Amino acid sequence: MNIKNNKQSFHFAFDANEANVLNRVGSNVYAFEILKQLHASTKKRTDLKWTVLLAQPPVKDFPKENNSWKYKIVTPRKFWTQWALPLHLFKNKRKYDLLYTPGHYAPRFSSVPYISSIMDLAFLKFPDQFTGIDAFQLKNWTKYSAESAEKIITISEFSKKEINQIYDLSLEKIKVAYPAVSLTDKYSNLRWKRFIKKNSIKPNEYFLYLGTIQPRKNLEKLIETFEVFSRGFAARKLKSSQTKNIKVKQHPQLVIAGKTGWLAETILERIQESPFKKHIILTGFVDDSLKKPLYENAQASLLIGLYEGFGIPPLESLAAGTAAIVSNNSSLPEAVGEAGILVDPENAQDIANAMKKTWNMPKLRKQVLKRKTKKHLKNFTWKKTGQVVLETLLTTAKELRKNGN
Repeated sequence: MNIKNNKQSFHFAFDANEANVLNRVGSNVYAFEILKQLHASTKKRTDLKWTVLLAQPPVKDFPKENNSWKYKIVTPRKFWTQWALPLHLFKNKRKYDLLYTPGHYAPRFSSVPYISSIMDLAFLKFPDQFTGIDAFQLKNWTKYSAESAEKIITISEFSKKEINQIYDLSLEKIKVAYPAVSLTDKYSNLRWKRFIKKNSIKPNEYFLYLGTIQPRKNLEKLIETFEVFSRGFAARKLKSSQTKNIKVKQHPQLVIAGKTGWLAETILERIQESPFKKHIILTGFVDDSLKKPLYENAQASLLIGLYEGFGIPPLESLAAGTAAIVSNNSSLPEAVGEAGILVDPENAQDIANAMKKTWNMPKLRKQVLKRKTKKHLKNFTWKKTGQVVLETLLTTAKELRKNGN
């Protein structure tokens, strides 16, 4: 523990490996945005020092070092969390007041008290949808992190209640720091045109799923739903074609944009078996510069997973002015509020009906969506996320110092 005078200055260690990747998704984005917010606090908080601990050099978009913010490469990289990090903390236990790790994997035998983030408990709810080693590590390590941490930071009230119930932690020990939207307005129109040409995407004529391709995202049901919608669309198109002077759009597409994740083989096979497979587009990973136009040109986005700790994609969709169709379970009603469209994720016809409502949405309904979205998005900013994390760190550090730890 770092014993200091009455000025109440603090030195925090930050395990930033979760953020130290190039192609960020989910928890990587969350960790990186928190990193940026904490770095921004150094401009006003001269009473705080930060040492950012990494297994390898920081990627190029990490914030620059300053007098209060330093990077430390801790070696060896192999067995980093189990060996290198605990050893570093032991050697520097009088230097750091508190460690923050924005992931489930906290160090074993930490000589420095720590705060850990837990995104959700999907690995307990759907263990068969994780690889064996991942399920084992998440189950055992998350339990250890939850029970050993001074505080837990999570991403929704839903996750807070789950962590409270499963690990029997007090609600006071669990803080909610909501994720936010990271869409950038700076994108190349030429690059966007190349992207849609490469992937044969028809602007304004597709539904969008943006996220990792993995079983708990319920993508096989999404494909089934697209088939139900497509059959209905084909019937409506045939009927409309028999009426003169009515312009009918081409067949809609389902764009699945994201990297291939755990146990994705059955999903990819299901796409190949679909009678509408030529209308299902797989783009692979999409970087941040293309996300906004991808949302803006969709008729609606869909996230009909069986379980979500929060759900950033539908929030991004709403921010881009596009309807978001989401499951009526877990944290998703909390994530979209009144601005989203809730569906039964097990019912393909219910989801298809929501898709039908959003296809060529009337202008008045779009205006209502815009008003609801504007009000809802005020609850979610990365600045607020960073404030919750920083306040939790400061409050905990002060409590520890008061108790002589």
